[in-house]
Amino acid sequence: MFWPGLKRASFAGEESEGEYDHSQTVQSSAQETLAAIAELRRRGIAGSDRIGLWGISRAGWIAPLVIEKLPSVAFWISVSGTDDKESFGYLLESNLRIEGRSESVIRSLLGEWRRGNEIVRKGGSFEENQRATRNLRQDPFYKSFFGGDVTEADYRRQQRTLIAEHPQFDEASGLMIYVPGFRQILKAIRCPVLALFGEKDSVVDWRSTMALYRETIGSGVDADLTIRTFPSCNHNMLQCRTGGIREDRETTGPRRPCDGYQDAILTWLKEKDLDCAPRCSFRNE
Repeated sequence: MFWPGLKRASFAGEESEGEYDHSQTVQSSAQETLAAIAELRRRGIAGSDRIGLWGISRAGWIAPLVIEKLPSVAFWISVSGTDDKESFGYLLESNLRIEGRSESVIRSLLGEWRRGNEIVRKGGSFEENQRATRNLRQDPFYKSFFGGDVTEADYRRQQRTLIAEHPQFDEASGLMIYVPGFRQILKAIRCPVLALFGEKDSVVDWRSTMALYRETIGSGVDADLTIRTFPSCNHNMLQCRTGGIREDRETTGPRRPCDGYQDAILTWLKEKDLDCAPRCSFRNE
């Protein structure tokens, strides 16, 4: 079983190596996963003829790309999965609401954020961006999330990188499309899929993803899609009060997984005759 999108994974008592790089493209991560599967099979590792995928958050983009190239994948467990677009707009809106901003303030700050993004991607100046995002950059949550204002040098460097990559954007929302043609990729998936969501996820729009999965993976006559949601559960499938970024950063000590989360995975694997227990464990640390 592979865990695309994890900092560290544990299997049969062994842990993966390396460091997680969030700036790596999802396409690159998918290629890494495919290369790892190929290497396991080259070595003749037991079980490598029946590979399943488990992944959290951005792995919601990575796993479908792997399955597209390797339809023999036995199953996919999607945790806090994504729709086709960049998710920071949802994160910002959710956390501003959790932080107690009024709806009118939220609308205004989101408007500044969208305008600021538009200026960046269309080659606008640093000064223009600063004027357009004046109130947003003074918001305490926004400041704490980014740790202060970006410098002009950083702005120009990030802008050059973005423009050079030529990403696609959804004009209605202004959000970057992470995986072009994502809906068709999902519709082509034929393996069993288990999708798990925390109902207090303030990082990705779990309702949008859930609807997308139903419209695509779950639309065929031979569809094998199971969806479970968990109350009082955050993006990382941990018990929470608000699900907000601040709560997650300020909580100290051990965190308790959501009630029923791990049991849901193991029960589903047994029902699908895919049981790997007790050889597998799930740690999104």
